[in-house]
This record gives sequence, C-alpha cells and structure tokens, in this order.
Amino acid sequence: METVEVLVKGGHATAAPPIGPTLSPLGINVGDVVNQINEKTKSFDGMEVPVKIVVDDKKNFTISVGSPPVTSMIKKELKKDKLGTLNEDKTRNLAGSITLDAVVKIAKSKDSIRGDLKGKVKQVLGTCQSAGVLVDEKSPKDLIKEITEGKVKVE
Repeated sequence: METVEVLVKGGHATAAPPIGPTLSPLGINVGDVVNQINEKTKSFDGMEVPVKIVVDDKKNFTISVGSPPVTSMIKKELKKDKLGTLNEDKTRNLAGSITLDAVVKIAKSKDSIRGDLKGKVKQVLGTCQSAGVLVDEKSPKDLIKEITEGKVKVE
C-alpha cells in the first residue's frame, strides 16, 4: 500500500507535478485520480487543499480531502492571492482587512485547531497578525487582548 499526500488548488488539480510523476510509477490511471480530486475539491475552488491518495496492491485508490489551511481561507476572504509581505527594513505590507465574523467562521471550520471557540478564534487572529491582515480594520493583537479581557465576545 502506498500513500501520497499533496497540496492542490481546489477544483484545479492536474497530472502535472506533484501528482502525475508521483502516481505514474504506481500503475494507476492518473487522469481518473485527477478527475476525482477535482470533483471532491471543487467546493474549495481556488484554495489550497491537502489531499491524501492511498493506492492498494490491486491498484485501487481512495482519495481523502482535508480542510484548507487557515492562510488559504484568509486569502479567500480577502479575495487576494497573497498575504502581507515583509519589506527589506522588516516592516510589513498589509494584505487588507477581514471581518471578525469571517475569523469566527474560519475558526469554526477548523477541527484541527484544539480548544474552545474563543481559543480557536485567537489562533486564527494570530495567523492574521503574522500574515499582515487586519480584522475589522484593527490589529489582530489588539483584538486578542480585547477578547481575553472580555471586551469583545466571540460566539
């Protein structure tokens, strides 16, 4: 049994690397695999999605789709391909601003993040901070503090 894990753009997988060259030696129909991946990931259109392909000894395969990374979900909310970048002088270019509701929606969708909703929201806010993304035009760091102090309620 062989397991292949790849990150693909939802609904847009191709037989190009990394999928084709990895699966071809296993003797399965790469086109069928790509079609199934695209069918299973079309709801994540444009977002990077982790996909696991398991091929057994009889050349049967199963595909399981994970949840997109938080950064991909933030990019989708921003409607941008890139998040904030660091300049040579270590200052950050901001990528934009998303709503706290969007942060809560992302936090609720991530089973891989442990803890209660408040903790999950703080983790997503931490990712926003690192990615140069404001939340409701505020610094995510400030929002984390306000949530901790009880000034902002998360539900």
